[in-house]
Amino acid sequence: MVSLIVRRALQLLFLLLGISFLVFSSMYIAPGDPAAVIGGPTATESDITAIRDNLGLNDPFLTQYVRYVGNAVQGDFGYSYQTSQPVADAIMIRFPNTLKLAIASMIVAVIIGVVAGLVSALKQNSLLDVSATTLALAGISIPNFWLGALLILVFSVNLQWLPVGGMSNPFYTIDGIKELILPAITLGTGSAAMIARMTRSSMLEVIRADYVRTARAKGVKEKNVIWIHTLKNAMIPIITVIGLNFGLLLGGTIITEKVFAINGVGRLMIDAIAARDFPMVQGSVLLVATLFVLVNLIVDIVYTYIDPRIKYE
Repeated sequence: MVSLIVRRALQLLFLLLGISFLVFSSMYIAPGDPAAVIGGPTATESDITAIRDNLGLNDPFLTQYVRYVGNAVQGDFGYSYQTSQPVADAIMIRFPNTLKLAIASMIVAVIIGVVAGLVSALKQNSLLDVSATTLALAGISIPNFWLGALLILVFSVNLQWLPVGGMSNPFYTIDGIKELILPAITLGTGSAAMIARMTRSSMLEVIRADYVRTARAKGVKEKNVIWIHTLKNAMIPIITVIGLNFGLLLGGTIITEKVFAINGVGRLMIDAIAARDFPMVQGSVLLVATLFVLVNLIVDIVYTYIDPRIKYE
């Protein structure tokens, strides 16, 4: 297990280095001049040149990249071109909202997905199976921005049950939970559909296994056959999908945060891209990439507890 963690830590370093290079390159060749954005419409050519010199934007590409990586290793991700605020501080202020939204969405996705997949597998070819499969297909197909707008229209505007947007209250309060419901459903629907489809297919594969038929022949109660013999052995692919989707949710909150006016990392990233705020974009992407790799490491560790036969050499 220790060797696995060490290997993944080394892979994380190389992965983050590659991602930082790609993001830095993309920002470097992107149209627009951040110095002109910082200077504003009244800035003269000499003002823009002075800003570029001050930020080091006139240096060669590799010089800029090496300087950025060297500072990032020391925990310095630079300063925002828009606000002059340290990038790390700006991200950490907004990250709790993104994390709360991702966790709430994952809870919604797991509950709906696993239950729908179980019911669909246990009632194969029934009306429940067809309904669950159809809803899963619809969940994958519906765009987040459309579903979010529809939920706001129904539950916030017409029924006035839930707030339109924002995330200003602690998550453990009633108002905080209300603020999370619509964004979590919006973001978690697509993941719930994928988890449901994987749960169904994995359960159908395991439920036909010889040891399940043997357990039933020995008179084991059906609920024990399902929960002990079947579901536990079907969990490996389900956990894989859950882990991958949680990583995707952390990086996929952009549209949902925009729709519900949530002050999170995704919204920060979109605003930074529009303003050519290179340090903010790079810091946000590196954070999301790091979390994605860490989530996958946790999934690999969970495998060994679910199935002791899995060994990482």
